[in-house]
Formats: sequence, structure tokens, C-alpha cells
Amino acid sequence: MASQQSDDDTCFESPVNINRRFFSSSLSTSPKSMTAKRNHESSYDTVSPLLRQLKSTSLSVQENGENERSVHLRRRPSVLDEKALREADTQSVREQRISAITRSYEGILGSIGEDPSRQGLLKTPKRAAEALVFFTKGYEQTIRDVVSDAIFDEECENMVVVKEIDIYSLCEHHMVPFFGKVSVGYLPNKRVLGLSKIARIVEVFSRRLQVQERLTRQIAEAIAEAIEPRGVAVIVECLHMCMIMRGAEKVNSRTTTSAMLGVFREDPKTREEFLTLGRIKPF
Repeated sequence: MASQQSDDDTCFESPVNINRRFFSSSLSTSPKSMTAKRNHESSYDTVSPLLRQLKSTSLSVQENGENERSVHLRRRPSVLDEKALREADTQSVREQRISAITRSYEGILGSIGEDPSRQGLLKTPKRAAEALVFFTKGYEQTIRDVVSDAIFDEECENMVVVKEIDIYSLCEHHMVPFFGKVSVGYLPNKRVLGLSKIARIVEVFSRRLQVQERLTRQIAEAIAEAIEPRGVAVIVECLHMCMIMRGAEKVNSRTTTSAMLGVFREDPKTREEFLTLGRIKPF
């Protein structure tokens, strides 16, 4: 039975609809191209719903038997193939970054009316620069590097849950912290991922400028691409300083986001089991 996907999933427009809308009066379809189109559409029936979200394909359409037009179906870029922004940094480049950020912080201190030369602030710009580089160390490592040596063949069919992983990140809108807990679960499909690597995946993505919604999705997609399980589920619950220290100033507000892929989206019982096992305690 074909599964239903939400609007957050990868979507594409049927080539048939494209032809109807744009080429209804001018495109004549030959028997040969109709056969190719049926073969192309039928291929989706053999692809699992989870993998369909992460793979791409393209279709060549013959226009009047002469010009070939390629219609590329939209997809999200592979999480495993992402390049880390600072993965090639040498020690020299790192020191140059810190020096540049230090100068920027000196300017910021002056701009808010402080005296960067007073005793208490003499070393503050460099300390703040080193802290910022550490807070964003997720830009120095790729997900492929993290998981490549920790994927194991295993005849396991039971749910795996790693819960309440601590995360610390920076809101990309205000560059102030948000922090909280993550619970991750997956249903293996003859392969498992080293447990510590799940926490490492969380760490790599959280140690970047982030929004919680994207962070949640990236964690789920990274695990899905790495081991192609039957399903992945992620829950993230955080306190956002941009809502507590400024703006709305709601001290007790928490933000909860979730990502459900594969059977966790399709099967309510499986989803409920994860929500029970992965429940995050108040912190």
C-alpha cells in the first residue's frame, strides 16, 4: 500500500501534469515515449518511502520527436555528501580566524560604549573569539567522517533508542545559545550504527549556527542515509535564550520539534512506542 507523506517530504510534480499544463497543444507523444514514461513512473512503486525522500532521478521527454528536454525532480541534497565549511582548516588558518574575530570583538566592545583597554576587558576579545570558534566546531567535521567506521551488519529488528542527549547550539538569528535534549530512535534494516556515533551526529549538527527545526531534520536524515533503516524518529526539546533573555522574555517556554521518517510516520503504534521510550524528562 502506498504511504502518504506530509508537505515536509520531498515533492515532485508528475511529468504528465507538466505536459498537460505546458504542452497540451503542441506535444505529441509517441508510443515509444509513452512506454518510457510508464517504465519511469512504475519504478517509484519499488522504492521504499524512506529512500524516496532522499534519492533523485531525472526524466527525458521527447518533444515532437526532435528536441530532448530533461526534467529534474527536486530533492534535498545528501546530508552525507555535505562539505564542512572549515574541514580543510590548518592550524595557521584557525589562528587567522581567531585573530580576525578578536579584532571584531574589540570593535563591538567599543561600539557598545565600553573601553576595550580596561583591565577586565583586555583579554576578552580573544577569549570570546576562541569561544565562538569552539561553539561552531561542527563546521570542522563531516557526517561521513563521523559514521564511516561505525556501521555494522546485524540481524536486529528491534527499536534502538538513545535518549536525552545533551545539545548546545547557537541560534542563527541572534547568535545566542539554545540548549536542551535530543532523543533518537530507529528501526534497523540489517545494519546498525555505533551508539556513540548517534551522539556524535547530534554534536556535529548542533555545534553550528542553527534553527531547531532544521537541526531536528538533519539528525534524522543523516541516520536514514547512513544505514537505510526502516524508520528514524527524532525529538528535540530546547530552551532558547532569544526568547528568555530578550524578546518575549518567557522564562519557562520550551520548544519541541520532531522528525518522523519511514515506519515511524506510517505506523501509529510504532510512533507511539518511540514517543513513550524517548520521552524527555523535565530539565
